[in-house]
Amino acid sequence: MRKEDLRIIFMGTPDFAVPALQALVENGWNVVAVITAPDKPAGRGLKLVPSPVKEAALQFDIPVLQPTNLKDPAFQEELKSYEASLQVIVAFRMLPEAVWNMPKLGSLNIHASLLPHYRGAAPINWALIHGDKDTGVTSFFLQHEIDTGDIILQKKVAIDPKDNFGSLYEKLKHAGAELLLETVQAIVEERVQPYPQPSLQEPLKMAPKIFKQTCQIDWQCPAQEVHNFIRGLSPYPAAWTILDDKQFKIFSGHPLDFPMHSSPGLYTTDGKNYLYLQCADDTAYAVEELQMEGKKRMTIKEFLRGYTFHHTI
Repeated sequence: MRKEDLRIIFMGTPDFAVPALQALVENGWNVVAVITAPDKPAGRGLKLVPSPVKEAALQFDIPVLQPTNLKDPAFQEELKSYEASLQVIVAFRMLPEAVWNMPKLGSLNIHASLLPHYRGAAPINWALIHGDKDTGVTSFFLQHEIDTGDIILQKKVAIDPKDNFGSLYEKLKHAGAELLLETVQAIVEERVQPYPQPSLQEPLKMAPKIFKQTCQIDWQCPAQEVHNFIRGLSPYPAAWTILDDKQFKIFSGHPLDFPMHSSPGLYTTDGKNYLYLQCADDTAYAVEELQMEGKKRMTIKEFLRGYTFHHTI
């Protein structure tokens, strides 16, 4: 197949998908339409705001479709009218079979993990929470069950000990764009040999959607596990805990071998420089950045200049 004969429809919504769309367009691939979420009200005035993918598509003068219902026959007829040979999905919602099975070359997805591990909505968060040393991105063809399709290519990405969700997200969104270019080129050159996701001997790590209750810190865990949990949710949606009967988001810190001879979750502070929280196994966690409900994010030293904790040990 010639490159110019490949007609691509791109589906995505958040900024994670933008580098992938940009890479296709800037490298001369023919993106005939973009499918993204409807504009959402935001801010005090509830003004309708387009998705990052829509903004990028409009800059490239690509037609944009924003269906509220992917099963709507009118939408599917409009989609069919673009006569796409391939659909590319990056950070979009689940597709009905009538949509993902429409192009003759199928629909490929870029997923932010080394499948089969971390199938689900939050693969970046959970790789950090579990303390993994590496992760990656996978291109695969969509099938019925979510994130289970045949693998096309994979690219490994190292996780730095200083990485949090924000920094790893940036690494993976650009790695995903690179992998997408390699995948599409391989498809055009008919070098693709998809293979089923392997059955593993070890338990499969999953990546379920994260909710607010998921983000509460369990101080009954050792400090290193607490540290991984906090960086896996930083800066968004942010791990939280209750101190002085107030909710605090904690964004960063480090584990300590510092037995405080107290119960997990209790804390000590000098009121000026540090806040230590007791964890399991005679370890503690030193808070570096936090945010009290209704206040801005601060370093612990900035925070302690204006706040006095009431219950220290």
